[in-house]
Amino acid sequence: MKIILIKDVKGTGKKGDIVDCKDGFARFLLKNGSAKEASSQAINDNKQQKEAAAFHLAEQKRKNHELKELLQGKEIVVSVKTGENGKFFGSVTSKEISEKLAESGYEVDKKKIILNAPIKSTGVYSLDVRISAEETAKIKIKVESSNHD
Repeated sequence: MKIILIKDVKGTGKKGDIVDCKDGFARFLLKNGSAKEASSQAINDNKQQKEAAAFHLAEQKRKNHELKELLQGKEIVVSVKTGENGKFFGSVTSKEISEKLAESGYEVDKKKIILNAPIKSTGVYSLDVRISAEETAKIKIKVESSNHD
């Protein structure tokens, strides 16, 4: 009997797969809500859903690539109040960097900014922004003193 899986079924297939299995097992999957009957309408709907998902995935990849191209090599300036020797109390974290990027028109989640340790002194730092699993952009953060002597 042909069925369309609604959920992943171990040893049988993944959600959205059209599988051919024995009648007893098919009835079991239908009864517990893991599958639906593979009528011609259901097969057509399933095909359209897969095409839509593929389109949305391609669109998201395109947007991620555009964001990477826009961010690549950007320099963001963060001004902080410092004490002697350029040291300052507190630190510059991925949250502040994310806010500065947002001010520049780039919406980047703070979790996507790869910062090994908070920045605690002035200078120029090179950071990675992981936009997606495939896309990573390198940006520069210039931390400068905003003290006016």
